[in-house]
Amino acid sequence: MVTSYACHVDERAVYAADGVKKGRTLAKKRVVVMYGGKADEHSISCISTAGVLRALDMDRFDPVPVGITKAGQWIVDGEDPRGWNMAEGLPTVEKVEGARDVVLDVALGQDGFFARNADGSLESLGHIDAVLPVLHGPYGEDGTIQGLFEMMNVPYVGCGVLSSAACMDKHYTKVLLAAAGIPVAPGITLDARGFDVATKFAANGEDILAQVQAAGLEYPLFVKPSRAGSSFGVTKVEHADDAAELAAAVFEASHHDWRILIEQGIDAREIECAVLCPKAGEEPQASWPGEIVLDKRAGGDDQFYDFDSKYMDASASHVEVPAHLPDETLQRVRETAVKAFKAVDGAGLSRVDTFVTADGEVMVNEINTMPGFTPISMYPKAWEATGVTYTDLITKLIEGVLR
Repeated sequence: MVTSYACHVDERAVYAADGVKKGRTLAKKRVVVMYGGKADEHSISCISTAGVLRALDMDRFDPVPVGITKAGQWIVDGEDPRGWNMAEGLPTVEKVEGARDVVLDVALGQDGFFARNADGSLESLGHIDAVLPVLHGPYGEDGTIQGLFEMMNVPYVGCGVLSSAACMDKHYTKVLLAAAGIPVAPGITLDARGFDVATKFAANGEDILAQVQAAGLEYPLFVKPSRAGSSFGVTKVEHADDAAELAAAVFEASHHDWRILIEQGIDAREIECAVLCPKAGEEPQASWPGEIVLDKRAGGDDQFYDFDSKYMDASASHVEVPAHLPDETLQRVRETAVKAFKAVDGAGLSRVDTFVTADGEVMVNEINTMPGFTPISMYPKAWEATGVTYTDLITKLIEGVLR
């Protein structure tokens, strides 16, 4: 079968007042902006992309929005992400009327992005200068799509295969950080694949409790999937030696991953630091550290930073950058964030989440290689407070990978 290719040509010309063509301008850099995906964080990716597209410097870049449905289908010409906002609910990528499938020709590299027309012909999406994958969670932030772009030899923003995979998996993040001498929260890792689903893990409760006791973990405990984000599947366990409560929390986490962490709660403030390294080989830079202040906790509620606090309840929290800490402690957080970024072989960007104890000790909780990127997310807000605007931040990240 012969496949026809229709070519999209991106030409820009300058005309004199009389309409005579004078010459061509320098073409904008064509950037595929990816959003959606198969992960639980699908809608958060959509909202992040809405912010990115609104702030993108359109004098420099020509965006090609590529959405990924929850089923994993790549499309162009779908609903315009710039119209999405969380106040109207959680958006999803759907193949609406007029949307076209995206087809990749791996051998063509940066010229290998096509859209399939209704008649079956393939139309080129143009020469792609870079990809900005605003994707959170598995199949977007875990090294899989990064490996695809490596195979195609297509420049992309963000961490590479190793660091993306390692930081997506909280267990291996802790292994790498501990090996680099960076303090992490005490905890254990479980493999739930052999647990008794019929009893919702209740039959495994005593064994799980025994492992917690053997590790000497102190309550409260936080039970979380090893490879999930946006606080999906996270449960706080407060009652010591309650095997049933522990088993129920592990069962909840197992809906998102079979590898599950049980970590000791740390009596500390949660301080987040944005790290930026747009160009390979440059020294990573750290923003002023910020803090998510849980407003309902101040009112007496027993609250932790769950999905609703992050995204759904505007009254639940607010961002403070820099965090109200001594300058010496803020600098220690910045230094630790850069050290952690290097330990996992980070590139482009990451948000390093830390715990800061009352005596000023800094330990790393986790590293997000593609953090939330809405205008009010911690990563852009931290850089804005450090002197880099949202638009300039996006520009730096894209220009850092251009060839």
